[in-house]
Order: sequence, then C-alpha cells, then structure tokens
Amino acid sequence: QVQLVESGGGLVQAGGSLRLSCAVSGRAASRSIMGWFRQAPGKEREFVAGVSRSGSLKYADSVKGRFTLSRDNAKNTVALQMNSLTPDDTAVYYCACSTGSVLFTFTSAYESWGQGTHVTVSS
Repeated sequence: QVQLVESGGGLVQAGGSLRLSCAVSGRAASRSIMGWFRQAPGKEREFVAGVSRSGSLKYADSVKGRFTLSRDNAKNTVALQMNSLTPDDTAVYYCACSTGSVLFTFTSAYESWGQGTHVTVSS
C-alpha cells in the first residue's frame, strides 16, 4: 500500500519561496509516476508538475520557470521547489502516485494521494 506524506507548506509573501516535500512509502518513487497537484478554494484540483519513471519532467504552463520538481531515489522522496510565488498559487498541494507507464496530467490517472499541505501566498 502506497502512502504519501506531504510537508513544507505554510504562509509566504508574494515573491517568496517554499519547498514542498513528499515522503513515499510502500513503493519506489523511481518506479512510479509522481505528480504534484493543487486545489484552490472553489476550484478543481489541477496538475502542477510530474516526473516519469525515466525522470522526464512536465509542468503546468502557469508554473513553468518558477517551480522545479526533483526526485531523490535514495530517500524515496519527491520535492517541489516553488519560487516567485504569487497569491494565485494559494492552494492545498497534493502529492500523487501512479503505477502506470505514462505521465498524465489528469487526477484519475493517479491511484494514491497524500493528505495535502496548505500553501498561502499573501499579497
């Protein structure tokens, strides 16, 4: 059974940075599709970034150039470095894991989810 635990959320001013981490247990992150999603109040959950088994990265257009996903195979963790944050980045951020072979951006492609971590960006 895959378990995902996010950490690193918090309150930050616009222009600031945060680093989210996702601890993976029950499955090797390197053998999985790992994704970060976010859900703002009143909105649907949306794809933020993902990494394939081979290490290929994909980002939502809204975060390209600002967010960086990294995977630490030794620690079995996935991190999301978020820079130049804006109030539009305010959301609950979720780590997700897929046992599939293709990096998809829709939520139904992911079988396991973390509990989420709150990120609030003040203006």
